[in-house]
Amino acid sequence: MAIQIAPSILAADFTRLGDQIREAETAGAGLIHIDVMDGRFVPNITMGSLVVAAARRSTTLPLDVHLMIVEPDHLLEAFAEAGATTISIHWETCPHLHRTLQAIKALGCKAGVAVNPHTPALLLQEIMHLVDTVIVMTVNPGFGGQSFLPEMLPKVRQIREMAQGRAIDVEVDGGVNTENALACVEAGANVLIAGTSVFNGTFSVAQGIDALRGALESKKPG
Repeated sequence: MAIQIAPSILAADFTRLGDQIREAETAGAGLIHIDVMDGRFVPNITMGSLVVAAARRSTTLPLDVHLMIVEPDHLLEAFAEAGATTISIHWETCPHLHRTLQAIKALGCKAGVAVNPHTPALLLQEIMHLVDTVIVMTVNPGFGGQSFLPEMLPKVRQIREMAQGRAIDVEVDGGVNTENALACVEAGANVLIAGTSVFNGTFSVAQGIDALRGALESKKPG
């Protein structure tokens, strides 16, 4: 599967959000990742469906909407109508995960599930046939700029094996940078969610994406 960079707009400059999204698209991003936080499941409050709609007007790229919220079911329609391509919900927030994933698909979106660092991969076994995306949290969710947890790499590998050859997206989210990008891909991830590694005041968006791609090509043959 092709490896895609998914810039996370949580780290973007919101005074010029549309421009930053367009810069990411021009630089070769595969999709735009949007973190929605509610201040309950995670400590922070971030953005809602209005921001998703603004992002939709700014790019033709798929919008990867990650709901870090409790009781997500009543908001699925709003995010679908705003232009989400994929809606991912957390295993930890959905007592009826099977039904929620079916509801996302009924809205015409791809369905994803995210798992926190402490959540075992095997808990996804019975719903793997329903998902298009699995997000492996490589930090504890709620804040940008955290350090990558390398002990999550075996979980990435396990989830890729659980897919049994289905072309699902396995995403890694949290602390992804040039030092760990290759290890994520080698473990089975094909989508690298990157916040401050792309949106960073010390270099351009294009330079950030290029650096990540360069890190993936750094492995010597043999």
